[in-house]
Amino acid sequence: MRSASAELPKVPGALPIAAVLARPWVLPAGAAVASALVFVLVSGHLIDDTYITLSYAKNLAFHGHWGLIEDGTANTATSPLNVLVLALLTFIVRDAVFAAGIVFVAGQVLLVLGLRRIGAATGLPGGFAPLALGLLLVNPLLLSSVGLEVALGATAVVWLMVLLHERRPAAAGAVIGLIALIRIDLLLIAFVLFLARREFWVGIWRMTFAALAVMLPWFVFSWLALGSAVPDTLVIKIMQRSWGPFSFTNGPLLYWRNFPVAATLSFLPLVIGGLAGLLWTFHYRRGADRAKRLLPFATLAIAGAAHYLAYCWLNVPPYHWYYAPSIVGATIFLAAGACAVPGRARLGAGILAGAFLLASVVAYATPELPRRFAPITSNHAASDEYRKIGSQLAELTKGRKVESAGEVGALAYACDCDIVDQFSDRGSVDPAIVETKNRSGDLGKALLEANFRFFDHSVPPATPDLVLATTRKAPPPNALATWTISSPWMGTQQLYLLPAR
Repeated sequence: MRSASAELPKVPGALPIAAVLARPWVLPAGAAVASALVFVLVSGHLIDDTYITLSYAKNLAFHGHWGLIEDGTANTATSPLNVLVLALLTFIVRDAVFAAGIVFVAGQVLLVLGLRRIGAATGLPGGFAPLALGLLLVNPLLLSSVGLEVALGATAVVWLMVLLHERRPAAAGAVIGLIALIRIDLLLIAFVLFLARREFWVGIWRMTFAALAVMLPWFVFSWLALGSAVPDTLVIKIMQRSWGPFSFTNGPLLYWRNFPVAATLSFLPLVIGGLAGLLWTFHYRRGADRAKRLLPFATLAIAGAAHYLAYCWLNVPPYHWYYAPSIVGATIFLAAGACAVPGRARLGAGILAGAFLLASVVAYATPELPRRFAPITSNHAASDEYRKIGSQLAELTKGRKVESAGEVGALAYACDCDIVDQFSDRGSVDPAIVETKNRSGDLGKALLEANFRFFDHSVPPATPDLVLATTRKAPPPNALATWTISSPWMGTQQLYLLPAR
């Protein structure tokens, strides 16, 4: 008797699934499709800080102006490169949100290509790159940071790993320059990866000059034209310190209290990564070959841990995207480790990874689809609420300045009017600079003096004509307009507009 499989018809020219998956274009194409689907899902709940970036990009694309609002220059865009790329695409496609989708998808494709390259160079199986990408794509905290520079930074760091491993100092230096423009604190991760390179001093001058050639033009322009070489957010966020009893150090507990499932899934890679790191260290010190192959990925996880500790030392507020570099590093290390372990251990690691993927997808989809809020958010309202209010503000303000109620991104994006606070009004930054200098030691004061050498301290804070405020009670009787807003973070409030005193 012939077997059932022998009776199956053969399709001329058909290839086995494994052969199709092995084709070079399949992985980047799959990454493009998956990341595009992710962006379609999350584009409805981009957080307010993402809209700050998109407002910068829109103003630059349509008005040739560097600022959050059209009237007045500002320098609070944390990632100059993200804004520049978004602005270029916005000028072409005429929509900043769509441009953010293009950047996100392109970034994920480049990321998976870098992961595949470093995976092949270290002898990892072909499943490493798609596994790492999948784990990153579904992480709730990373999903809540789409549109910011998080994904762009992860892509640049992975390619720095590749180029350092391949001993290409000039190219690695150019990527370091890009990393500085993506987010300047990521230079700490770049520095750790550089120091971990065997004979790291070889080619150091080519690397240094290449990095400076990429980063210096923008920093010099920003220093002279915008009044500070690094973004003003560096001062603003340091001045903010903590949110009550919660700072960056214990911030995960705050998010766990408000979003227990999403926070658990988000920070789980850090916990498991720490335990796996101890196990890796034991085997590496014993000279195990598998542990040696994981060295670049372990170094990335260590660099992420160094970034985490640096933020704890700075005692900055626990904005959720600040945890992204350490989560990305730990996740990639765990994906590499899961693919490197032998036999049954690999099967167990695969089951755990699959469980994480499934749990993250279910957790994202459980409340509703499409979601109105990111899995983790500290905003006071949904982005669609803010955009609707912003479009109404444009009619109400009639060219008058409005003081924000604390969140300015989506309102400014939709309003195209003058909503002022520290992020949009350069004059409001000066008190923060003075206070930060007073808190700093001699070295800190010297660095601040140098950075703000060309800052125009004579510009006074803007004088608003109208004020936005929130209350949990009834708005005052002189309110010109009132809106009910709500979020998982703050509950239900009344946002109202009234004349400034």
